[in-house]
Amino acid sequence: MKEFVIQKDDANQRVDKFIMKTMKTMPKSLMYKYIRNKKIKVNRKRCEISQRLQEGDTIQCFIAEEFFENKKELKFLKVPSKVNCLYEDNNIILLCKPSGLLVHSDTKELQDNLADRYLHYLYEKKEYDPEISQSFTPALCHRIDRNTEGIVIAAKNAEALREMNNCIKERKVDKYYLCIVEGKMETNKSIIEVWHKKFEDNHVEISKDKKDGYQKVVTGYKVLSEKNGFSLLEVELITGKSHQIRAVMSFLGHPLYGDIKYGAKRNGRQDYQALCAYKVNFHTENNSILSYLDGKEFMLQDTGVEKIYKNL
Repeated sequence: MKEFVIQKDDANQRVDKFIMKTMKTMPKSLMYKYIRNKKIKVNRKRCEISQRLQEGDTIQCFIAEEFFENKKELKFLKVPSKVNCLYEDNNIILLCKPSGLLVHSDTKELQDNLADRYLHYLYEKKEYDPEISQSFTPALCHRIDRNTEGIVIAAKNAEALREMNNCIKERKVDKYYLCIVEGKMETNKSIIEVWHKKFEDNHVEISKDKKDGYQKVVTGYKVLSEKNGFSLLEVELITGKSHQIRAVMSFLGHPLYGDIKYGAKRNGRQDYQALCAYKVNFHTENNSILSYLDGKEFMLQDTGVEKIYKNL
């Protein structure tokens, strides 16, 4: 018999969801059979598949040992634990991702990435232990491209992750970027509404008119400075789609400095986009675990994009 004690971050989910996350090799049909036959119980009583777990509940599993992991492999310990933090509290952390670092590993092979660095960081601080937290893993709330630097929001607990994901979905988090583009913008400030489609080769196309398979994207920009045939912009990502800023600026005839993929000229210095997620504003609800963030703004100083612009 194996027993699990439900921790705070494992609570408020259905029994079947917890079992599937905890015993990944168990077929779903077998799990349902075990619940019906009382091989899986909650607080030593028969349970329903849809029963919601509460903190402090115990789950008893009278099943074969083959479904239990003897010890979880902590792959995140194989990457560095160093992360740069702009802000941190008990619920969230604003990580500063350098250009060139993956947000998540994109292969089965071990790759250095921000998500695993974050777990290693929390593990060393004794704020995360996968042996105790059975079904929840602290996670990043969104992603930015490998060669884009800047702020990535991460959650430390399940409730904060749900709330932040909901805030992002409902556009209660304003995201601002700094970028360098080729040429002089036609207006100093504008909101661009166009249509966006991502293709299988990871390339994005923009259309002025609606087409099948295209989704509407909205991008705001403001010119901060101009010199030597380049412009430094602050861009607001009003909708958030893959390569949105890069593709939209290219569509406008002003590709990002270094962004060869979207039509920038080769400059002999760098062959990736000069783009930084440098500022976030929060608009959280009063009844939210993250209510204290309402109205707060966080901004990076001395970004890589600004340093590039100074040297142009």
